[in-house]
This record gives sequence, structure tokens and C-alpha cells, in this order.
Amino acid sequence: MCGGIGSRFWPYSRAHLPKQFIDFFGTGRSLLQMTYDRVLELIPSENVIVVTNEQYAPLVSEQLPDVRPENVLLEPSRRNTAPCIAWATYHIAARDPEACMIVTPSDHLITREQLFIDAIRNGFEFVEERDALLTLGIKPTRPETGYGYIQVGEPVEKDILKVKTFTEKPDLELARVFVESGEFFWNSGIFLWSARAIKDALHRYAADLALEFDKGLNVFGTDGERAFIEQHFPACPSISIDFAVMEKAGNVYVECVNFGWSDLGTWSALYDNSPKNRDANVTQNCNVITYNSTGNIFAVRDEKLVVVSGLKDYIIADAGDVLLICPQAEEQRIKQIVNDVQTRFDDKYL
Repeated sequence: MCGGIGSRFWPYSRAHLPKQFIDFFGTGRSLLQMTYDRVLELIPSENVIVVTNEQYAPLVSEQLPDVRPENVLLEPSRRNTAPCIAWATYHIAARDPEACMIVTPSDHLITREQLFIDAIRNGFEFVEERDALLTLGIKPTRPETGYGYIQVGEPVEKDILKVKTFTEKPDLELARVFVESGEFFWNSGIFLWSARAIKDALHRYAADLALEFDKGLNVFGTDGERAFIEQHFPACPSISIDFAVMEKAGNVYVECVNFGWSDLGTWSALYDNSPKNRDANVTQNCNVITYNSTGNIFAVRDEKLVVVSGLKDYIIADAGDVLLICPQAEEQRIKQIVNDVQTRFDDKYL
């Protein structure tokens, strides 16, 4: 899945170049390309399906030239993760009704990739044998308010447990309770299931969405699929797969993993996962001179020199026509800032 805008990374992540297409670590590979490289250890290239907004077709083609054009599903409008996953499911099921799927966002950072591969193989074995919806849960390291949480129940197999509840982005006090209890894991947003199991779940818990795709059962996998999607996809409800299915279904399980995961959804997450200098500052491909300044992240383009004095724990992000200076402690306000910018200037700075 790589159709999002990544507004919490504004102004570096913009509508024309969202964060999944950006090389944040100077490795020569964007987050999307790193995700693709990772899944190639598990899935042959011809079976990799990319779902993105039609606006990003040129970027996907440029960054993933080995992915077949017919494997790039171009959404005509943004409708959140449930319609995205539903389309991919119907597309895959038309090719192989017995297929199993891994669904993964394109903007996650995973540092211990062999553990990731081992976990996915274990997960595939689980869902191949059961009518099960499996999500990957990450052991929390802090009371994070930007992630969803999964409460675990009884163990089923090694590292796989029944899911009790989902909680979406709790406040800080509740997040502390979750972490201290030891019963809650971060919801990674990475899923494994059979095409049959997720289609059944969509029909049961998101019938309006499933019925919209059922109208085109005979066109998936044919030349008529694109025209059908252009007509029917905008009519789908805009809803996440968690709200549409996972929070309602009774056959949901979680595989508890620890492979060095971050969804890189915020500037603080990027700061935490980047190398730091002796003053605990992070510089993203830019030249910086600091005086009495610690704990900052600098993301500046075009070889601009940044000189600061007396700054602590700030985000300094320069994207040419936009400069953001914001305390890391207030970064949850960035989404509201983006909304305010749009209200005042339309889409000029988005």
C-alpha cells in the first residue's frame, strides 16, 4: 500500500512526493524501494501488487521498474485502507482463489530484516491452515499515542495469540496503562491472511464495500477491471481495514514480533531511528552548525547551511517554499497545521 500523503511529515512529505517515495537515510533507496527489497525475500516479483493513487503512477514506475504494469493498481480516489485491500484481494483472487497474502504499508522501517522474514514465514504457515486474519503486533517500548494498540488473549501457537481488543491511538495516560500492563502490543498495520478469509470477512463486516466489488466479479483480472474501478471505487466508503473488519471479526490473531519496527509516521520516529552526533542532533543530508543546541532534527534541502543557537528538541524542516520550526513535543499538531495551511492557501504549499 503506497497511496498515502504522509501529512505528519509535512513539509518534507508533500502531495506530489509523499514520504514513501523519499530516501530519508541517504542509502539511495526510498522507503517504498526498501519495502519492495524486503518482500522479495518472500514473494516473487511477479506476485508483488502495488496499490497507489493514480497520481503516483510515474513515481512507482520509476522506483520499481521490475514490477509489471498490470501489478500496479491505480486508485482513482483516496478511500483509506479497506477499499485498497479489498481491490487487491479481488484482483489476487481472480488469479488464484487459494492465494495467501501479506499486506504491508510502503513506509515502514524494519531494521532486523531476517527476523521479519522468519516472522512472515511463520505467519504464512498459520494462515494457510486456518480461516484466520493475522496481524503483527510490536512490543511497545514507550507509551506512544500515535499508534493503535492490540490487547492479546490466549496463546494459540508460539508467538501467536488470540486478539481481545483493538484500541486506536489512546491518550498518554491510557497508553501508559497499556504499556505497564504487558497485555498490549502496537498494531503494525501488517496483515497476513488467505484471499478467501479476507473476502469472507469483508462480506460479513463490511458488506457495503464487498457488494460494491461483487458487482465486478467477472471483470477482475481482465481488460475491463480498470474501467470498473474508475466507476465504482469512488463509491466505496472511506474506512480503514481496522474499523471495517479487524475490530469486529472473531477470527483475528496477532503474531507478537520484535524485528526493529517503526512506521516512520512522525518526525520523532525519524529522529529515533537516525544516527546522532555528539550533541544528539540529527541532520538529514544537510550542513548544520549548532551552538548550545541538542536533540534537534534538521531536514533541509538544496545544500542550504543551517546555523542555530540555543535550540533544544526541535524539528527544523525546510522544503524550499516551506520552512517548519516546531518543538518535537508538539508534532502531533502538524496535521492541524497542514489543515490551517490549506484553509489559508488552498493546495499551494501541500
